[in-house]
Amino acid sequence: MKKHTLPSRLAAALLYFSALCILMVAGMAFVNPQDVMNLVQVSLPNNDAYSSIRGVYGGVGLAVTAVIVYGALRNRILGLIFIAILWGAYAFSRMITSVVEGPLGAFGTQWLYTETTLCLLALLLLYFNLSQERRQTAQR
Repeated sequence: MKKHTLPSRLAAALLYFSALCILMVAGMAFVNPQDVMNLVQVSLPNNDAYSSIRGVYGGVGLAVTAVIVYGALRNRILGLIFIAILWGAYAFSRMITSVVEGPLGAFGTQWLYTETTLCLLALLLLYFNLSQERRQTAQR
């Protein structure tokens, strides 16, 4: 039986938290795509727009959630790599927007900080989990 250390448990917690965040937006997109767009004050003009938001935020969000949960259950190292890339890509996209289109509003700024923090936390936990794995391998 595999012993779960503090870094491993913290990794699982971050993975499940990330999955829950993505799943909540996915659920919102499936039920009412306009609710997702209301967060950024955008009106969906037609059924194709509704379909696209359901697909990207709902369908893709559900798939991403499944990958994160798989990582939490089966391979926390890969799960941490995945969410570090995921949250980092979100943050990087917001930074590009800030440079190209100008300063972000309150919503974008808050999420830039949140996504950057989640990315850095995933990287920190990745470091500790890899260090723990190396120590366990060296003891064998």
